[in-house]
Amino acid sequence: MATAAARRYARAVFDLAQEEGRVEEWRERLAVLREVLFEETVAAVLTNPTIPLSTRMELISVPSTALDEESINLAKLLVESNRVREISALVDEYEALADSAAGRVRATVTTAIELTTHDRDRVADQLSKRLGKEISLRLEVDPAILGGLKLQYGDHLVDASVATRLQQLRRRLAEAS
Repeated sequence: MATAAARRYARAVFDLAQEEGRVEEWRERLAVLREVLFEETVAAVLTNPTIPLSTRMELISVPSTALDEESINLAKLLVESNRVREISALVDEYEALADSAAGRVRATVTTAIELTTHDRDRVADQLSKRLGKEISLRLEVDPAILGGLKLQYGDHLVDASVATRLQQLRRRLAEAS
């Protein structure tokens, strides 16, 4: 779950990106920035209070092929405000804002085995028709659900897994005896 600070940073970046018409470009930049800052040794150095702030700022300011000037400025801001570890939440929040603005809904489908392309497309199409929005579908495999699927989008969870149905049946049988 995103902190209030991560939501504020994401909102600020999103507003700037939307104003400049560069929402997708910033989505890509933030993904790269997350990859760089989330790397364990980099995060350890940038969050280490025994290393002077000026040294940490110099380290993040080193020109690289991975980060452009605007990304470096955001990284500096995160280092300066001791929020480097919130980069992942910031990126997730930004992506949610971008999806919402574009009329997309993110959904996660969990199945016991990997879905075929046909089945994945069918789930996405059905959900898209039901919600009247474009669907960005993420797939997860969890053998523990045995069969069926779990579908989560927004605050909704549709659990049509065999494991859950068996658990419900066990409860009913226990209550009946």
